[in-house]
Amino acid sequence: MPFCRVRCGYCDFNTYAPGELTGPAGASTTYEEALAREVALAAGVLAPADTLPLATVFVGGGTPTLLPSEHLTAHLRRIAAIWRPADDMEVTTEANPDSVTRESLAHLRAGGFTRVSFGMQSAVPHVLATLERTHDPANVATAVAAAKAAGLDVSLDLIYGTPGESLQDWRASLEAAIALEPDHISAYALVVEDGTKMAAQVRRGQITLPDDDDEADKYELADELLSAAGYDWYEVSNWSRPGKECRHNLRYWQGGNWWGFGPGAHSHVAGVRWWNVKHPGAYADRLAQGVSPAAAREVLTPEQQYDERVLLGIRLAGGLPVGALAPAGVAAIPALVADGLVTEHSADMDGSAPGDEPAPTPHTHRLVLTLRGRLLADTVVRRLLGFAG
Repeated sequence: MPFCRVRCGYCDFNTYAPGELTGPAGASTTYEEALAREVALAAGVLAPADTLPLATVFVGGGTPTLLPSEHLTAHLRRIAAIWRPADDMEVTTEANPDSVTRESLAHLRAGGFTRVSFGMQSAVPHVLATLERTHDPANVATAVAAAKAAGLDVSLDLIYGTPGESLQDWRASLEAAIALEPDHISAYALVVEDGTKMAAQVRRGQITLPDDDDEADKYELADELLSAAGYDWYEVSNWSRPGKECRHNLRYWQGGNWWGFGPGAHSHVAGVRWWNVKHPGAYADRLAQGVSPAAAREVLTPEQQYDERVLLGIRLAGGLPVGALAPAGVAAIPALVADGLVTEHSADMDGSAPGDEPAPTPHTHRLVLTLRGRLLADTVVRRLLGFAG
């Protein structure tokens, strides 16, 4: 859902604030009609009766909850009428704390949503101001309480490494998030992309980005506080209560199949990846003409698929099977262990009691990042792929 009330200075997502789109392209009704057409198009490609149960749905943005909750649940009903929902289907929407009400959240839950992910980012006003986030920090607690009252699982997204954010600021944000007792917390290092307003501010010397040591300190503090509060890391930037991992995002990291609807959305099915045109007007025009909104596609080579399995799989707490590695990757393991970047596990890591594990095989023997390895995950990936670094 590519609409926001304002564009944050650090954001390079395919989103549009009021005034950035003119004519029919700026109307959410036009966009939603096009979205329904793309769902119908997908139904003609993926035979509904032959597909596996629909496991997850994730509505991202932009700010999806700028649309009325009745519209969001209508889109979910449209999808669920075509593809068979799994009994435990996970349905998430992203939201800003000031874009929901107790009534809208209750309606989302009644309409089939199971989870909401709030963009908290920080609890410190001057950090939010630098990020150009417009919500009042106090609204986060109100939104979380309303979501819990509606029966929704709650995730909070945090950002660390904002210019001017001290380690104490970051501690305050972590402690505020933990105090709300969400099911899931994500903590992402700020990445300033070319072409954003913040990148221009950095280039002009108006703000200064923190160094790598500052970000490492903040990541270590996040892991310390979140672990002490009962949250387990399951992906480098994500922690959850047991059983409350985001199953949708796990699909991405595990190389699953997904179809992304909307302008700029990316999809992956059976080793084929494609992405839609970005502009909502072009997207709507193509679908109105009965034409696919896809801008381009690629068929992943075996080499590309291998690189992605290593890149994404090593980020997970479950680890990467040694048996999935090419000889160059296996040869890199002793040095990675010696450098304290990975550990080796012989069990299936499925929660079985000590002594119950099966005899190790190449497919149950796994590499898992240490805390230091999580900080240097890119280095680990390069070495597993046979590159120096």
